[in-house]
Parts: sequence; structure tokens; C-alpha cells
Amino acid sequence: MTRIQANLLLLLAGAMWGMGFVAQSSAMGSVGPFLFIGLRFALATLVVLPFAIWEGRRAKQKLSMRNRLAFVWVGLMMLGAIVFQQIGLLSTTVTNSGFLTGLYVVMTPLFAVILFRNWPHPIVWPAALTAFAGIWFLSGGAIERLTVGDWLTVLAAAFCAMQVIFIARAASSTGRPITLAVTQFAISAVTGLTIALIHEPIDLAAIRIAAPEIVYAGIFSGGIAFTLQVIGQRYTTAPQAAIFLSSEALFAALFGALILGERLPASGFLGCSLIFAAILGVEVLPALLLRDRASETA
Repeated sequence: MTRIQANLLLLLAGAMWGMGFVAQSSAMGSVGPFLFIGLRFALATLVVLPFAIWEGRRAKQKLSMRNRLAFVWVGLMMLGAIVFQQIGLLSTTVTNSGFLTGLYVVMTPLFAVILFRNWPHPIVWPAALTAFAGIWFLSGGAIERLTVGDWLTVLAAAFCAMQVIFIARAASSTGRPITLAVTQFAISAVTGLTIALIHEPIDLAAIRIAAPEIVYAGIFSGGIAFTLQVIGQRYTTAPQAAIFLSSEALFAALFGALILGERLPASGFLGCSLIFAAILGVEVLPALLLRDRASETA
């Protein structure tokens, strides 16, 4: 797979997440956050597991214990991101949550440098800031007074950045992206259902009401989108992946306009333009610079 194809997969994942963001919020009108997480990722596990088994049978070498532990660690990072974002939505607005989750665009290259001294291509820094500014304008260019839910969402963004970084380290070295994805799903499913059984009411009628949101979040923005993320990240860097995945904010606005009839203010269109410019810059500028250097040495 080429880097361009990988980045297109990440864009598709961002689109699925963008459409699924409203489902995450509206489902909690019927079910608790941990029950939603558990059911969502139980469904994602069931959908993706057959492909993981097929991948394992075709693999040339078995996973080592170190590989398995790395997969579990990535799963725990995703669990932290999902849980804190989901609980945060109980006491913050969808707009604030979408904006604050976008902090991982800036956190990802920063954490990569702090943890592993992995310096990204210079274009990543202005592109990350441009994408972050785009998310800010897309949210209306304002944010309400920070609540507990807002701070939990900031913590979710940190976990999301860590997940992106460690996927880049685990997926490329093992060649088992689907197995990694289903490991993440299983960890979130087991944890969510266990906590829900202990602390949340289990009402079958409420589950039926939230079924459309659970199905979409489980199959599309869960199973398919997170699997596309893991596959795509085998062929691109973590900072670049974070910028492409930040398109979820752009797609959330677009789908809101197309499906719900919402209308963006002028600042929203500016935000979309900035996110698109950041994605285009990360994809096009390095290739142009490389071509110029090749022509100079020719």
C-alpha cells in the first residue's frame, strides 16, 4: 500500500467517526456510557474477529509475547480515550467535546518527541496547528466555561494521541493490523460490559431504543473505522495520521449539514478550509520538496 492510499483510508476513518459522533451522544439518552461502550465494541469484535482469524492463518510468523503485550497496551490506550470521551459527553456539549478531542492533533507529534525523540517532518508542526485552528473555528470559534466533562475530554485526547503513537509502533512491525484492531475492541467490550453490569441499570427496552446508534457505532465508526486506522497507520507516520484523522471534525460538520439540515456559520467554512489545507499540506508539500531535491541533484 502506498502512503497516499494509507492516508485515504485514514480520511475514510475520519468520515465514519464524524458521522458517528452524534450517535455517541444521543445513545446516552437511553443507556449508560459503559453499557454503550460495551455493546458497541462487543458488536465490533464480532464483526471483525473472522477477518482477524483469517489474517492469523495467513501470517508467516506467530505473534511473540512482546507483540501481544503491545497490542494490549494499545487497547488500553483506546479504552482510556473512549471512556473519558463518553463520560465527558454527560456534562459537556458536543461542540466542546469535538473541539477538545481535536487536541490530539497537537499532542501526537509532541508526545512522539518527548517519549521516543521521533522528530516529524517539519511541515507537521504548522499543519497540526492549522488543523487545530480549523477545529476551533469549526466549533464556532468559542468554547463555554470548562466543566468536568471538558477536562475529561482533554484527558481523552491525551489517550487518543498515545494510541495513535503506539499503533504506529505496533502495527508496522507485526503485519497483523486486524488482530491489533480486534484486540482493542475486545478490551473495550469486556471492560465496558463488566462495569455496566456492576454500576449501570440494564434495561432491554432502553437497549432497543438505542439499537440504531449502537449498530452504527459498533460496525461502522467502531469496527470498520478503527480497523482502517490501524491498517492505514502501517504506511504513514503517527503525526501525519493524527492530522488526517482530525478530518472527523470536518466530516461531522458536513454530515450535519447534509443529513440534519444544520448550517455552518462563516467561521465554520473557515475551519473546514483550514483542516483541508492542513491535510493537503502534509500530503503535497513533502512530495514537492522531494521532487525539487531530486531535480537539483540530477
